[in-house]
Amino acid sequence: MNRKFLLPVVIFAAIAVAFAVGLTLDSKRLPSALIDKPAPRFDLPPIAAVNSGEPYGSGFSSRDLIGRVTLVNVFASWCGPCRVEHPQLMSLSRDHGVPIFGINQKDKPEDAQAWLERHGDPYLAIGADTLGRISIDWGVYGVPETFVVDTAGRIRYRHVGPIMPRDITRTILPMVAELMP
Repeated sequence: MNRKFLLPVVIFAAIAVAFAVGLTLDSKRLPSALIDKPAPRFDLPPIAAVNSGEPYGSGFSSRDLIGRVTLVNVFASWCGPCRVEHPQLMSLSRDHGVPIFGINQKDKPEDAQAWLERHGDPYLAIGADTLGRISIDWGVYGVPETFVVDTAGRIRYRHVGPIMPRDITRTILPMVAELMP
């Protein structure tokens, strides 16, 4: 048998094995080098309100994360999965008293403000990450992503994709309760 015919078979087999292994990985478990490390240092301005000329909200900085267990949610008005998770964020804030800060990623200020006015604003403060650089510092792959941050400002958990009710009861609320002083 000619060996040059074996090469495509070997390459195909290697690709098939890599593909099969990739299918077994959980996309919600993307690795994060920031777990148990301090949150990145940042200082984001508020969303600029176009209609009133006044800022929408107060902006958001890493200083806001010290002294209490918080969630940091990276979102955008153009993000379909963000709309799916938004009722869960409203519930966490309203019904469970969980402090949530928002990073509005690569969004038009008027769109972000209109979206929050239409769907509700669960955030204590929101920072406008218009270029997406702070999101990169957090290791964000895409929106939405949510982080649990402890009282010392260390990232303790990362949730990729929309938060669903089961994520609240199984993971987020137990972790928040465990991290409370």
